[in-house]
Amino acid sequence: MKQKFLYKMSGYTSLQWRKGFVLSATFLLLTIAMSSCKKKTHLLGQDVINQNDLLSSGGVDTFSLTTFTILEDSVISDNPAFAILGSYNDPVFGTFNSEIYTQFRLSGINPNFGDINTIVMDSFVLGLEYVGYYGETGTQTIEVYEINDAEGLSIDSTYYAFSTKATTGIDLVDPTKNVLDMNPSNLTVINGDTVDSQLRIYLDTNLAKNIVQEAVNNPTTFDSNDNFLEFFKGLHIKTNNGIQMSGEGGIFYFNLNDAASKLTMYYTQDGVSKTYDLVINTSCADFNHVDIDYTGTNVETVINDTVSGQTEFYAQSFGTRAIVQIPGLDNIPKNVVVHKATLELPIQYQSGTKYGPGSDVSIATHIAKGDPAYYGIGNLGSYDDYTKSFVIDLRSWAQAVLAGDIENTELIISPVLFITSGDRIIFNGPNTTNKAKPKFTIVYTEY
Repeated sequence: MKQKFLYKMSGYTSLQWRKGFVLSATFLLLTIAMSSCKKKTHLLGQDVINQNDLLSSGGVDTFSLTTFTILEDSVISDNPAFAILGSYNDPVFGTFNSEIYTQFRLSGINPNFGDINTIVMDSFVLGLEYVGYYGETGTQTIEVYEINDAEGLSIDSTYYAFSTKATTGIDLVDPTKNVLDMNPSNLTVINGDTVDSQLRIYLDTNLAKNIVQEAVNNPTTFDSNDNFLEFFKGLHIKTNNGIQMSGEGGIFYFNLNDAASKLTMYYTQDGVSKTYDLVINTSCADFNHVDIDYTGTNVETVINDTVSGQTEFYAQSFGTRAIVQIPGLDNIPKNVVVHKATLELPIQYQSGTKYGPGSDVSIATHIAKGDPAYYGIGNLGSYDDYTKSFVIDLRSWAQAVLAGDIENTELIISPVLFITSGDRIIFNGPNTTNKAKPKFTIVYTEY
């Protein structure tokens, strides 16, 4: 009986986060054959085999690898677990810039603002709850625009990293407060209370006044969130940092679903301080718009180049995936039981530097040549900081290939947080001048 092991990954992203979930991929299980019978020793590449391994197995094989990088140009980026804002200039990968588009909803329908002639609008603040960052902390120039796209945003729509929405073109950020120190370690104090660290963006109070005026003039606008979203379609949040030098800048992760991420009006009415919130929650549509420019970098050279990629190859969230092909696997006898199959991918990274590789990579494949769909192999590759490499268990994948359940196409390797981070990885290729080279090893029994 054959046991199914692959899951089909929707779209062109190997790991898609949606609000509250690790995976948004649909799972389609496929099968591998597992059988056992009389052991027969069979060896390929005997001169490179560890003789200690022969005592407990029927065969150990190592193979030549083909490595390169592919570019992803249709990355789904809507409703990720974390929104990403900021820009930086990577010394290897080029420039990375991420912007946020998001809706806001009413904290309660039919708000009563009373006599608006007695309201003094003190401030209008967009708070975004920090989750983390990539690169370096420091000042960046923030811009915010009101979305006025005819269609607005929809929770049921699909948005890509290249998607945009029309705006009014008027920057809403207070020009005296648009250069902000972006750092998740910064202390945030609101009305005397210390809260979890936030990015606090001060917006034009005229927008807040317009919203209050709408509540008085057209109260049906506030009868439901659907009505309100027709009136106020949301915000486009971005940075405008000009030309950054190599190694400068960073991107910052925010939890839009946290209760602290919201738009807040601070106003005084008849001498009493009051607030009113517009919230972001799981019913709000949002997406990241991401621009990556590989022009002039070695990454650009290695994309789709199986020759240049033999020295080093790359993977980066939102942009590129690493490819490993193992053509020699086809030379293994088909009547085998695979006991162990491991791919070890050393990387170029020094502990503590600002461009980390992340903790895991996801691995996908195509089940047949020419099939564009990605299918996850069912496990992740884990990073070992001691060996500076990712180690991937490929036993089930190798067994499926040798059993004829899937074709030996290629392995597609991506940062596990592909639409939720700026993680990037420089892999050593087979022809690297570094000591550690990528290696695939298999142990099997022929029957």
